[in-house]
Amino acid sequence: MSTNHTNHHPPILLTIAGFDPSCGAGVAADLKTFAAHNCYGVAAVTALTVQSTQGVTAVHVTPSVTLRAQLDALASDMQIAAVKIGMLGNKANAAAVAEFLDKHKFAHVVLDPVVKSTSGNAELLDGAGVKFLRDELMKRADVITPNMDEAALLAGMEVKDLAGMKAAAQKLAEMGAKAVIVTGGHLEKPSDVLYEGGEANAFGGDHVKSENTHGSGCTLSSAVAAQLALGQQLQEALILAKAYVFKAIEKSYGIGKGPGPLNQFYRFHQEPPARGIHEVPQHGMHPAAEPAAH
Repeated sequence: MSTNHTNHHPPILLTIAGFDPSCGAGVAADLKTFAAHNCYGVAAVTALTVQSTQGVTAVHVTPSVTLRAQLDALASDMQIAAVKIGMLGNKANAAAVAEFLDKHKFAHVVLDPVVKSTSGNAELLDGAGVKFLRDELMKRADVITPNMDEAALLAGMEVKDLAGMKAAAQKLAEMGAKAVIVTGGHLEKPSDVLYEGGEANAFGGDHVKSENTHGSGCTLSSAVAAQLALGQQLQEALILAKAYVFKAIEKSYGIGKGPGPLNQFYRFHQEPPARGIHEVPQHGMHPAAEPAAH
């Protein structure tokens, strides 16, 4: 059996999430974010959504047997450094993921408990799935990253402000979550709350004047997963992930009629070469062009 491990490979990160054809959210956002952090991303797709920047119009959930097969194929082939879990679709898929986590005991698991689409018109996890996520899956993650609405739903309480975010985070920790990041991107002054080791801390941020926030939740949780895989502690991972998401929104651009995606690759903008100037590759020169050996 040949192995292709000639080069030392970067950390391999797995996203388990839905596919968004506009590639602003879901596995596409996750894979772009992993790549931007110099990690290699692989994906198990939980659902095929029909969506654009204008919203989700339909959801076709992957059969759990297929999801399980995707996960097993990846885990048996490579060493996975961290797992990010997004949209699951239904309880059967959530249960398949729980079994998978029990079997492999990954070093870092980040769960983004996606329940509804941002526009609120599409259910991304059924009722039984929400209950399973709350009772079973949540405690299998190292950190969960609900937004204010998701935190309110899971904790069964109103979350309208920073105090509510802290209370919900504490409640979720009491319910079995090891650590909680409640994201408050919609607050007047966007702040996230990190609850870890019995303590809640708020991390403020600046408001970006941009409507292009499609996939910001997916991107934040993926950036946290990448930072954890790269060796950061959770608090530092969150601070770095927040800074990354801020820049990715700031440098974003609209691609459709609704809120555009983040620009996960904002660091990699390359100017096109001037016309008529071609870069000569420094390797693989034509044998005749190589200096003759004396």
